[in-house]
Amino acid sequence: MRVQIDSGRCQGHALCVFNAGEFFDLDEVSSRAVTLFEQVPADLVDQVRSAQDNCPEGAISVTR
Repeated sequence: MRVQIDSGRCQGHALCVFNAGEFFDLDEVSSRAVTLFEQVPADLVDQVRSAQDNCPEGAISVTR
């Protein structure tokens, strides 16, 4: 699985970090979400899906 973040939609609410802090972080300059890995590790799939579902801006896309 791969994750893309639409930086134009991300507003830095950090709910992705709250839901999947082992996969997401906030950029120090823009305060927008970034991923820590290129691929979603198998043990983080549920957390990343939760982050996608809870993003108020719909900025997170998960693809296979």
